[in-house]
Amino acid sequence: MLFIVVLVSFISMMSGFLMLWKVPLAIKDTNNSSVKKTVSIIIPARNEEDRLPTLLASLNNQSYKPIEVIVVDDESSDRTVAVAQQQGAKVIKKRKNDEWMGKSAACWSGANEAKGDWLLFLDADTFFEDKTSLEQLLATYQSGDAIGILSFQPFHKITNGYENLSAVFNIILMAGMNVFTPLGTQIETAGSFGPCILCDKEEYFIVGGHKAIKGAIMDDLALGEKFRENNFPVRCYGGRGIIQFQMYPEGIKQLVEGWTKSFGTAAQSTHPLVTSLISLWISGAFFTIGSLIVALLANNTSLLIVASLVCTVFAVQFYWLAHRFGQFSLWILFGYPLFFLFFIGLFVWSLFLTKVLHRVTWSGRKLEV
Repeated sequence: MLFIVVLVSFISMMSGFLMLWKVPLAIKDTNNSSVKKTVSIIIPARNEEDRLPTLLASLNNQSYKPIEVIVVDDESSDRTVAVAQQQGAKVIKKRKNDEWMGKSAACWSGANEAKGDWLLFLDADTFFEDKTSLEQLLATYQSGDAIGILSFQPFHKITNGYENLSAVFNIILMAGMNVFTPLGTQIETAGSFGPCILCDKEEYFIVGGHKAIKGAIMDDLALGEKFRENNFPVRCYGGRGIIQFQMYPEGIKQLVEGWTKSFGTAAQSTHPLVTSLISLWISGAFFTIGSLIVALLANNTSLLIVASLVCTVFAVQFYWLAHRFGQFSLWILFGYPLFFLFFIGLFVWSLFLTKVLHRVTWSGRKLEV
């Protein structure tokens, strides 16, 4: 029994390391003259008056200045337009005669107005960490010959305690992109990270842009797939040190809706090998705590010592992985089974909504999937 506990725990924790073996970050050494192209920044916004000021202030503070910052108002009912104009952004309305609605339609409207050589799509809840962040992001794209998509998953800034419930989701989201294992890009990426997508404008229109993926719930994955279909590469990076965001600050209801919308649809894009690693790692969370419960019930001292040790090691690994992608609290160490139970419950609910009811809710809209 002791051998089985150690072996299974070792396999699950090794799976955790392998699924997120290496996450590339933006290059740090750059200067203003290194970026050769102009960039238009496009921000789709629906009722974002509270979040836009932080993003726009960080853009205004950048050492490298974009040719324009376009905020696309997606039928907001708050002060989104006024806030954007106060910060010097160009505001346009999403075209009402578009054949579809939502973020992808807003991005398409913004792209058609853009003047820059490159297009940088940013979610309204993102913001750059320091004044050279944009420059570093653009230089990283240029270092890859400035083709295809370069996307960054922002580092998760935690403000409210309930946001720690996103810890497992953040880890699985990163792993599910397929490209962070020791095999790297030998496995095709699942798509791109939606909060921060940079691409060449000419290539964007060649592939059809967001119009070519209208109706897609996970527009970031769909856009990445469209670029790959046209033989343009898609690169995924971690945003630590460059770009941050606060996920679902309005409350736990928004958090549940957001992850419900995402995971049932996104799971099918993950490579079977990566899915196996993720499954083994998640199983380890329940196996380690299960072995501890068995040891307590059996009053087996040797098993209790071993089970306590593997639980501790797994908890430390969980916190270490989570902290690579966000400012998650140290106390998640002590209740990690609850975080995994929350993940499983929400994942099953997401599958029910997307595969059975074919309907999810987001930003006050009922979306058919």
